[in-house]
Amino acid sequence: MRRRRLAAELRRLRALAEVTQQQAAAHLGCTQAKIGRFETAKRSPSVGDVSALLDFYAVEGAERDQLINLARDARKRGWWHSYSDVLPEWYETYVGLEAEASSIHTYESEAIPGLLQTPEYAFALTKATLIRADESEITRRVDLRIKRQQRVTGPNPLELWVVVGEVALRRCVGGPGVLRRQLEHVLKLVEQPNVTLQVMPLDAGAHPAQAGPFVILRYSNHVDPDVVYLETHVGGLYLEREIELSNYVMMMDHLRAHAIDPEGSIQLINERIGEL
Repeated sequence: MRRRRLAAELRRLRALAEVTQQQAAAHLGCTQAKIGRFETAKRSPSVGDVSALLDFYAVEGAERDQLINLARDARKRGWWHSYSDVLPEWYETYVGLEAEASSIHTYESEAIPGLLQTPEYAFALTKATLIRADESEITRRVDLRIKRQQRVTGPNPLELWVVVGEVALRRCVGGPGVLRRQLEHVLKLVEQPNVTLQVMPLDAGAHPAQAGPFVILRYSNHVDPDVVYLETHVGGLYLEREIELSNYVMMMDHLRAHAIDPEGSIQLINERIGEL
């Protein structure tokens, strides 16, 4: 997240200075591609590189100090780096984005979202989806997932709005007992003022998110652009263009309008628990 923020500031300051990437690269004694990687958050610049660029852009005073500190912070590893043995690089980016989001709006069609999962549900789901993983890797991944939930239940929690497909209430991940305890856990979490959940019923018909789950991450800092995250088994896709973001925001609004309201969703979950 800090790398994205630094990248946005470096782009903005270069534009204000009316300097091209090629000119910045010449000043730094590097390739234009390297400047491009700095400005797209694909690489963290060193403090020395940032200092040299700020000299070239004539940035002084408090703003310069803030950006130098940001450059130092951008190179620090997050708590999740200790899970790098089981955390793919593309997903490490997502965890970093999630760690500083002010709100998350998400649609999940087949399962309870990770931020609401119990350890036993998460273990059963991970075991089923990661066919080649051994038990120790699965356990490590579950530990990471549970630790991420501090963003919902810990201090300064983010605002979480979930629309989940009714299939997730009926698919017996881990067996009826595991699912029942998972749904009971969801009911406890939605008592928190920062958590809202709606169920998209099976009889609702077709809807815009038929293509699959998505996550919209939003940030209170105006410098940090919102982002949409899409996940596959082999990687994650991050969408940041305004047209892409607006499409998914509109999709989420449509889902919320056509899903069962939060009170009705709680009633449906209670009915499902009774069936189990």
